[in-house]
Amino acid sequence: MIWFDVTKASAQKHRSGLTRVSGCLRAELAARLGAGFAAAVWHARRAAWVSAATREPIVLGEGDWLVTPELFCEEERPGLGAWLAAHGDRAAALFHDAIPLRFPEITWPQSVARHPDYMRLLAGFGRVFAVSEASARELRDYWAWTGRLAVPDVRPITLGADGHGRPRVSGPPDRAAARDAVMIGIVEPRKDQEAVLDAVETLATQGIDLAVAFVGRVNPHFGRATVRRIRAMARSGRRVVLHEAIDDRGVADLLAAARFSLLPSRAEGCGLPVLESLWAGLPVLATALPAIVESAAGGGCLLVPPGDAAALVEAMRQIATDDALVRRLAQEAVTRPLPSWRDTARQLVRWLDLSVD
Repeated sequence: MIWFDVTKASAQKHRSGLTRVSGCLRAELAARLGAGFAAAVWHARRAAWVSAATREPIVLGEGDWLVTPELFCEEERPGLGAWLAAHGDRAAALFHDAIPLRFPEITWPQSVARHPDYMRLLAGFGRVFAVSEASARELRDYWAWTGRLAVPDVRPITLGADGHGRPRVSGPPDRAAARDAVMIGIVEPRKDQEAVLDAVETLATQGIDLAVAFVGRVNPHFGRATVRRIRAMARSGRRVVLHEAIDDRGVADLLAAARFSLLPSRAEGCGLPVLESLWAGLPVLATALPAIVESAAGGGCLLVPPGDAAALVEAMRQIATDDALVRRLAQEAVTRPLPSWRDTARQLVRWLDLSVD
């Protein structure tokens, strides 16, 4: 039996990356386990997990697991540390990244304040699954730096590429006929939409009119200036647009029509838009961050050094004008192995030693 934490996911209205990961994994686990799967939430007053459906307290039996893909801290979930001390050997967590500790100056203040306690509490879980080998190393290194000796095994788990709900593109579409790019991710300095806007302006001086559709909610602390710039550039005639609220179907439509996908991020735990773009047969231009390099290894991607503005401009020029390159990358995208969320659920169930027919 898996009890799956939806404390935050059940209350959130926006579709953040964490919420999408939670929803995709929850759906596949429910389909795989049937009656052996149920949703749970943390009850602050009781300092315990309860059923999301009945609000009755959860008692973990032999072979049962509590699995959480969420972010948390003792202040948000009072009593969680004590619960883990008593029951943590039957609890598993999905670790995403240490970005709030590495880039506090451009991260939500609440996330920066919560993250040290979050990473401390993770040491109390019986199993921890990281969204990439790069994230697994970050967590192990952090625990070593803080002097923690008694820590659980951390295993990288592969996230699914099929989160937008469409079948995988089996033959390369003629991406060379398209002239648009799409960039998926929250609007904030970490994702570096500003570098893409700079590149669009530079390419325009070279006679290359590249359209870019930005997709994602806006970080209210750090993203508003970028939104104003996108709108100002659009008014001046540049073909840039921001889709703040768009569902999976809309995102899939954008991916289907684009020439290439952009992810020039400064930091990523996994870089899920890379996998989802490749699933759609779409070439990807991204920064060579460790987690992205893992996803790009099978082909379909053009990588540039993080923070190298000149390299990004040149790569965008190349992929915007070189039809042969685009066709080659699209061919690699549709022929390389890619994981599904069913694969992710299968990995997790196997590593929790659950017997499923």
